[in-house]
Formats: sequence, structure tokens, C-alpha cells
Amino acid sequence: MGKFLSDFKEFAMRGNIVDMAVGVIIGGAFGKIVSSLVNDIIMPLMAVCTGGLSFIDKKIVLADATATTAEVAITYGVFIQNIIDFVIIALSIFVALRFIMRFKKKVEETPAPAPEPTKEEVLLTQIRDLLKEQTEKK
Repeated sequence: MGKFLSDFKEFAMRGNIVDMAVGVIIGGAFGKIVSSLVNDIIMPLMAVCTGGLSFIDKKIVLADATATTAEVAITYGVFIQNIIDFVIIALSIFVALRFIMRFKKKVEETPAPAPEPTKEEVLLTQIRDLLKEQTEKK
């Protein structure tokens, strides 16, 4: 049992897992923001542009509600709303990733300065140059 717990701790604390957990949490919050954007801003604007048409209310009633049962309906308007949510989320993620990749490319393009030669390399270069001069004099 002790080995299992230590293996699990090592797995859970690995950098990628922690990064993924943070991404899932931020993604959940981002999803709520985008859903609010769609429900509270985009869909009312679409309703105004389409003359008051609201997708949420669109449904096909299969069986009306009775005293003992609820209405049975296919709510295709909610499905359309979820498709719009998905497209906006996908577009937002695409734009964010494109921005990040563009920034990352700029960082990668700046070359690192050449490292200073070590003392041994400097000494060997001087010896090489001296030997070269001596062979040229002969």
C-alpha cells in the first residue's frame, strides 16, 4: 500500500499533470464565460436581427403534458445554442493558441549569444596560432 501511495503521489505531482489540472479548471471557468457571452449577448442580438426568434424556445413536441406526465419534446433549439457555444469556444481557443504560438516563435527566433570560449580553448587557439606562425616562417 505504501508503494502505491508513493507512486500515486509521484504521478499526481508530475508537472504535466498539475498543468493539465490547472487547464481543466481554467477551461471550466472559460466555458462559463463563453456560455454567458452566447446566452446574454449574442443570442439576444440574434433574436433582434431575426425579428424576435429565440432558439432556446424551439422544440418539437412529441407528447403533450398531462396531469400525470411531463411534456415530451425534442428541444432542438438548445442543441443549436450548444453548437453556437462550441463554435465560439473553439474560435476563442484557436485565436488564443495562435497568439501564444506567434509569441513563442518570436522568443525562439532570438538566438542565444555565443558562449565565451573556455580557458583551455583560448590556450589551444594561441598554441595553434604560434605553430602556424612558425611553419609560415620556415
